[in-house]
Amino acid sequence: MTITRRSFCASLAAASLLSTIDHAGADQSVTIIDMAGREVHLPALPKRIVLLEAHDLLTMSLLHPDPASLVVGWAAVDRIDSELLEKRLANGHTISVVGQQSPDTISLEGLIGLAPDLVVTTSFMTPQGNGDSIVERLRQFGIPVVFGDASSNTITGEQGSDPVAELKTSMKMWGALLGASAKADAFISFFERELAGITARISGAKPVTTYLEVQSTLDDCCWAAGRKVWGDLLALAGGQPLPGVTAPWFEKLSLEYLLATPHEVYIASGGGWISGGRPPIGPGIDPALGRQGLQRLIEGRPAFEHLPSVRAKRVHGIWTGLITNLPLNILFVAQTAKWLHPERCTDLDLAAILNTINREFAAFPIEGPLWASI
Repeated sequence: MTITRRSFCASLAAASLLSTIDHAGADQSVTIIDMAGREVHLPALPKRIVLLEAHDLLTMSLLHPDPASLVVGWAAVDRIDSELLEKRLANGHTISVVGQQSPDTISLEGLIGLAPDLVVTTSFMTPQGNGDSIVERLRQFGIPVVFGDASSNTITGEQGSDPVAELKTSMKMWGALLGASAKADAFISFFERELAGITARISGAKPVTTYLEVQSTLDDCCWAAGRKVWGDLLALAGGQPLPGVTAPWFEKLSLEYLLATPHEVYIASGGGWISGGRPPIGPGIDPALGRQGLQRLIEGRPAFEHLPSVRAKRVHGIWTGLITNLPLNILFVAQTAKWLHPERCTDLDLAAILNTINREFAAFPIEGPLWASI
């Protein structure tokens, strides 16, 4: 990436603006370990944050009463995957868009021009490997960068992943960055308590073979969740992928394989973005629409009604936000455990878990249900 006259001028303007930022609480220096295992020091709590994964604002909203007041720019806004949630999280603040859903859309000039005192990214959105990366350029301009997503960072790339450990690291990182460490610790305790209850209920149960689908669209079948991230959460819920799934992230399976392979449950993914016939499931969406979307998948894909899971009438759908947002993973694990082991989880109250999140942590309510069944 070369420095143009325009970008040089933008950097000068940014330096000037940074010098005028209110540094009240400048003595509150903070050192954190980010999700890539890097130690990062900030001279003060950040007040002008750029999020290169906009859905990080949801995590912030569990720790701060108005997180968008601290955010001056964001990218990949569509990955929030809920128009209602996006509007509530923004809370009337104007946030500049600095990129879309891929790294080639990120504007270094746009970042610098916003004079951020922190940029939160992932290795997907800011690939490294050369001295001219966006991360390196931001470092040269004195702008701290932290990695906020372990699933796409090399530290876990070949070493497996631990969603509970990642949740703890993430909440501790954000708690320190937002001056809300006590609330972050409280959320971790809540998460561990709920997870322990689920683990106790399904202890000793045989794992249920499940077709968990990462991209549930009418026009592109059949993308199975891999053994990391989504697969890790499935395991916590007492499930296991189909035996033919060996890839870490996702794997395309043939319809013939699905029809021939015994499995007990099918879980589709849905969201606010419903292009391609994806089931509409998410905050603020009528649950009836989610059920209708699942039915369209079953009826619209050739021979899909003959899947073992469909014949057994164990068809469900989940909002992808329960997986992409680490603090909400507990809802995915709880609901999936209830689907996979209904006889052991009759008293598992998903509404109570969501109500606790909304009452004790969330700045803005996350409306349920965030799942559907037919």
